Amino acid sequence: MQRRALLGRETERRALAALVEQAASGSGGAVVVVGEPGIGKSALVAEAAAQAAAGGIRVITAVGVESEEDVPCAGLHQLVHQLRDGIDDLPGPQRAALRAAVGLADDAVPDLYLVGLAALTLLSDAAVKAPMLVVVEDAHWMDRASLDVLGFVARRIESDPLVLVAVTRGTDDRLGRAGLPVLHLDPLTEETSGELLDAVAPGLGQQVRRRLLAEAAGNPLALTELPVALQSVGGAYALTPGPLPLTERLERTFTARVSGLPVDTRAVLLLAALNGDGTVDECLAAATRMLGTPIDAAALAPAVDAGLVEDRGMAFRHPLVRSSLHRAATIAERQAAHAALAAELQGQPDRQAWHRAAATAGFDERAARDLDSTAGRALRRGGVAAALAALRRAAELTEDTSARADRLLRAAELALESGQPDVVADLLARAGSLDLSARDRGRAAWVGLVRDEWVQSEGTATAELAELAVEIAAGEPLLGLRMLWGAMLHCYYGEPGPAARQRVAAAADRMPVDADNPFLVALRAYCAPVERGRAVMDSLTRQLERSSPDAEGDQLLGGAAVTVGAPALAMRLTARTLDALRAQGQLSMLARALCIQAGSAARLGNVRGGSLAAEEAAELTRETGQPLVHAMVHAIRAQLASVCGDPQAEAWAAKAERVALPGGVRPVLAIVQTARGHAALCQGRYGDAFGHLHRVFDPGDPAFHPWLRFYAVAELVEAAVRSESAEAARGILEGLAPLEELTPSPALLCGLRLARALLSPSDTAEPLYRAALDGVPADWPFERARVHLALGEWLRRHRRPAESRVVLQAAREVFDALGASAWSERARQELRAAGTSSPRRDPAAADRLTSTELHVAQLAAQGLTNREIGERLYVSPRTVSTHLQRMFPKLGVTSRGELAAVLSAR
Repeated sequence: MQRRALLGRETERRALAALVEQAASGSGGAVVVVGEPGIGKSALVAEAAAQAAAGGIRVITAVGVESEEDVPCAGLHQLVHQLRDGIDDLPGPQRAALRAAVGLADDAVPDLYLVGLAALTLLSDAAVKAPMLVVVEDAHWMDRASLDVLGFVARRIESDPLVLVAVTRGTDDRLGRAGLPVLHLDPLTEETSGELLDAVAPGLGQQVRRRLLAEAAGNPLALTELPVALQSVGGAYALTPGPLPLTERLERTFTARVSGLPVDTRAVLLLAALNGDGTVDECLAAATRMLGTPIDAAALAPAVDAGLVEDRGMAFRHPLVRSSLHRAATIAERQAAHAALAAELQGQPDRQAWHRAAATAGFDERAARDLDSTAGRALRRGGVAAALAALRRAAELTEDTSARADRLLRAAELALESGQPDVVADLLARAGSLDLSARDRGRAAWVGLVRDEWVQSEGTATAELAELAVEIAAGEPLLGLRMLWGAMLHCYYGEPGPAARQRVAAAADRMPVDADNPFLVALRAYCAPVERGRAVMDSLTRQLERSSPDAEGDQLLGGAAVTVGAPALAMRLTARTLDALRAQGQLSMLARALCIQAGSAARLGNVRGGSLAAEEAAELTRETGQPLVHAMVHAIRAQLASVCGDPQAEAWAAKAERVALPGGVRPVLAIVQTARGHAALCQGRYGDAFGHLHRVFDPGDPAFHPWLRFYAVAELVEAAVRSESAEAARGILEGLAPLEELTPSPALLCGLRLARALLSPSDTAEPLYRAALDGVPADWPFERARVHLALGEWLRRHRRPAESRVVLQAAREVFDALGASAWSERARQELRAAGTSSPRRDPAAADRLTSTELHVAQLAAQGLTNREIGERLYVSPRTVSTHLQRMFPKLGVTSRGELAAVLSAR
């Protein structure tokens, strides 16, 4: 039968065989096999698995089960159980996280990505002993947490003798959407369909044969089962009237077989269909309870004879058999079966809670409380999707409106966290139909504002939420801060207007928390970085002196530092968080911290450091589902590319703009225009540069941003002076001048000083250039080189070439060291014009490495082992080894001991 199901699949068979062969040869890969029910996915994968096993490859399998879709890490548990002997060899944090996730320990999962790293290490270690094939059947029914972990693993196994093959229906391609390669199984051709039908049912009349081929539509299961369903008792073939969807028609063929079975057999099959991968004993005990008479394994024999199960171990012949059992049973029968299972599953509270809820019609507070508890346990195991499902169902069972509102809003918060805006909207609408307390109205408003962070909101709504947050904070400071954070997002990402900003800032001042609370410091910075800038800078300096860094707090403070114009301070604050966030597996927060690092590095002109952070941030933001931060990273990459003269700058800018423009995400659009302005300025296209940069300063433009424009003041003025737009630049400078009395922002003050020198007459310019040079902070070498370049240009134009060469040489050396090639080239052009040669610098060894290779090299140079590097970068040790092997020839080294010396050479 399996050989018949593979007719016409030669191309797909070769593709899977080649993938499996990769494991045997020492490298890995993954593929998602997608197709409609009955199209032959399982047969194709079963053949590949059999060939793998025959070739000495270890095969482990997990199967998604519909009734366990809301049980966190249920699918992962199946795989881990088969590799349980290796759990104790995992590094401590990974071991603890994995044991908690699969229920082997009653601990909270610190972060699901740490579980992903543990699963990767477990599989990679096992694959070192013997190449391995991991098969995931019915992935469309697997729980979200397990799929997230499997997707994480699959993207990191290219260097391991490990292959993952997942099988899913075309209606649910969650793994495919996660970026994994997809193998689509299309319907069989008409010729192959005819060949298969003739093999299954020879001697058909032409009319019946044509009708069967038309209804089967190239589906192998249909070609096999429909002839059986259409055969009459007398041996002739009958045709069912009217069209039906193919899946439904196939289900009906199985339903017809079920209806002819004995009562006890039908009961056991229904219980098995509802019980996921529960045991035969559980189903038999529940059947005994449901029917009131002893039921034993003999009840399964008729189902085996009817071809509905493979054997007496309760393995259904096809997933459609399971769904046909659902369809064949009445609501009352299904509820009775769920109730019987709930009664039998003592000691398994989560499964019991779901079965009790499924057995319930109407309100039932006991069932709702049980599901609420299930949601709590799911969150401890990292199962946000499972917790969300449990709270939604619990709310449906809850009669008390106050308790129902609380469960709906908690579910909405989880939907927000997991990036499901449509679900958030539905849950908020349901909660909004209830009589909400003031506290719950605030919660709903906060969730709604955060959900719509890309959408321009009315300033009044933003300000009202901020003032409501103050009221809530009197009793619940943490909730009040979270609500105020929602209001702040619209001050930063949108433009609610000065009045709303002032009301949000005033609300922050009234929050009943310590002045150095990182949340509060960040709130003040994001909504009023000028008015509160001095207090924020003082707080940031105190926080930097703190002896025990707080990873989450420092990530918030790093963002605050960027906003008040202190990128070097932002670099130091976020640098303290990275190792802790990696160790804790908090990849979402790590992605945001790396974004801040990359953006700060771009503003500091540190191309190497910024590119390293940006590449990792881009991967992590995509993986953790943060599209807004992902767009920000693209904009930052455009900025870095413009600093080093990389022609990819415009491509990165366009990618970021496509995401940010529809929602008016101002910070991203501002960075995009700044990057374009920098690129044009370094290329001598001064009119274009002024046009791009002016948009960041124009309140009527979507790219306007009241704080990020501080980073582009000098570039705007230089472009204006060189494109006969000096008067326009003077007007902008006059508007900014009063702000320097309010804030110590290094970005604004440096920009204003250099801008005034650029705009000044010849007889007063030099002292202004010198003052600009003296005012550059010691931790901002790029800005100092930028002023040196401007001063050197001025000196050369005023026929002081010897003096100009000194400062131009200083500028070029700094630009070279930072990798700011576009600015280096400007300095070289000026040096040549000043009468001295300035050959291009040979690239440093590190410049020949990719960002990932450079990161691996830096960690290896510090003495870390491959396993330790893998833990830091969330890859397998074998992948680390592959990167080292690739980079050694590029660097001209043969051992890790030489890396430190090579990397330090500039």
